[in-house]
Amino acid sequence: MNELVHSTRAVKTKAKAAPRATTRLAPVSRTNDPARTMAGILEVATAEFAAKGLSGARIDEIAAATKTSKRMIYYYFGSKEGLYVAVLEDSYRRMRQIEAELHLEDLAPEAALRRLVEFTFDHHSSNPDYIRLVMTENMERGAYLAQSQSIQELNVPAIQSIRMLYERGVAQGVFRPGLEPIDIHASISALTFFNVSNQYTFSLIFKNDAQSQQAVTARRNSITEMIVRFVRI
Repeated sequence: MNELVHSTRAVKTKAKAAPRATTRLAPVSRTNDPARTMAGILEVATAEFAAKGLSGARIDEIAAATKTSKRMIYYYFGSKEGLYVAVLEDSYRRMRQIEAELHLEDLAPEAALRRLVEFTFDHHSSNPDYIRLVMTENMERGAYLAQSQSIQELNVPAIQSIRMLYERGVAQGVFRPGLEPIDIHASISALTFFNVSNQYTFSLIFKNDAQSQQAVTARRNSITEMIVRFVRI
């Protein structure tokens, strides 16, 4: 009998001493993606600099909007001015990347020129922040753009592309000789840029709705035709 009691007590003691099984939740993984973080900062910073210029933009607001910190922004870009230069570089890079996908070399010279003008018009119309950034940098007298080697390198292929399509047109007797590719580029930029940069003042002064779809389409066609006639023989 004593042995039975002793055995029962031993079993109970072991049962009490046995550890209880616990369910552990898997740790939440955190993705460390610097490229994605930088892209988000650039997107918000583009709008901030475009709206307020270099002097008016605030790193605090960019940090808050991106749920990051000033320290992280400075870690990636060095300074407010460094972020501004990065925004300029990103804006030019995106435009030139899309421009390179037009495959102008596969088109007849006049068709290629038309496509280039139409693309530039559409890009500027749908990216007013880009126009404001360029206006801001002109107010800065190009001081920060001059610090960027990549922006200057990005524009070399753009001029080279115009040179190639223009020279093809001259060789085929379609375009008149004696024009400079940079001058053609300047004319395209001037007309398409003005359409966005001066849209509000122009509409108010002349009491017309320059932003209606009909007006935008008509202006697009007009600018394209002006450039083609300027170059055509």
